[in-house]
Amino acid sequence: MIADQLILDKKAKKSSFDDDKKSEKPVRSIAKALSWRIVGTLDTLLISYLLTGKIALAASIASVDFLTKMVLYFFHERLWNMVKWGK
Repeated sequence: MIADQLILDKKAKKSSFDDDKKSEKPVRSIAKALSWRIVGTLDTLLISYLLTGKIALAASIASVDFLTKMVLYFFHERLWNMVKWGK
């Protein structure tokens, strides 16, 4: 009886630990969003500059792009984290 309880307790802890491996914490999603947006913003800055020839305008476009897409990416990641498919 005690052995059964120990085995069940270990399984419960293992299941909880496995659930943690399958889910990302919000801070990880934020870090991923930030690093990806830096790459994306540099791309937007370069393309905007090549199209307009004006660094100030390109920087304005890149700044707005950085903020909006980082927020969108964060929520996109959090929603996908709820999907069980492929885990």
